[in-house]
Amino acid sequence: MNSLKIKTIEDYLSEGKSPEILFWVGCAGSFDDRAKKITKAFVKILNSANISFAVLGKDESCTGDPAKRAGNEFLFQMQAISNIELLNSFNIETIVTTCPHCFNTLKNEYPELGGNYKVYHHTQFINKLLENNRFSIEGGEYKGKKITYHDPCFLGRANNEYNAPRNLIKKLDAELSELKRCKTKALCCGAGGAQMFKEPEKGSKEINIERSEEIKDNSAKIVATGCPFCNTMLTDGTKSFNPEDKIEVLDIAELIVKAKDL
Repeated sequence: MNSLKIKTIEDYLSEGKSPEILFWVGCAGSFDDRAKKITKAFVKILNSANISFAVLGKDESCTGDPAKRAGNEFLFQMQAISNIELLNSFNIETIVTTCPHCFNTLKNEYPELGGNYKVYHHTQFINKLLENNRFSIEGGEYKGKKITYHDPCFLGRANNEYNAPRNLIKKLDAELSELKRCKTKALCCGAGGAQMFKEPEKGSKEINIERSEEIKDNSAKIVATGCPFCNTMLTDGTKSFNPEDKIEVLDIAELIVKAKDL
């Protein structure tokens, strides 16, 4: 990872400097092998745009989202307060994360516990870089290709962000082919509400299979998403498809990196 130019917040402080942003990597982005690729892709984008950013490294802990969604408010508050004390000790002002669950928790649930920060999902931040002419996107291998998009629940319905990821797909000169259930009516991937960490309950069909079949019915062979949990659930859901129905599941950051050959 050193070749990706990653520094911790303590590295900056030892130099007497402050980074523009703190990149909150998240549990999935730190430990899940698939999600690590999303982390690396976003780091490549930050480096390409010459953004000075820091990570917490070993000091980063879970935001407490899974505990809260599972109903353990006490554990959530313990985790949140510990994180807030750490972030405030470093005078953190702006946080960017590739996980909508972390994004939602840091943005909407930390303020009442004393954690007030500007929080961006990575698709929002990349859009901001485009607007400020600090980064550019070319179509590359995706020019003219059909790409569909799966709305993560905590980015879409929970935070009303539908435009940023779609704008980035269109910047790739790709054709955005919407799913039948999208935006405010999008179907969950099946991982929300801490369901990622438990066995599915009895029913006729698992949610990620239902959503994956919807994606297969779309003519696009690439589905973009902006959440490591969605990425895992949709990848698992499409594994049983026949080779001719194969769907490639990629985070928007990965699409951009492949298009720019970073």
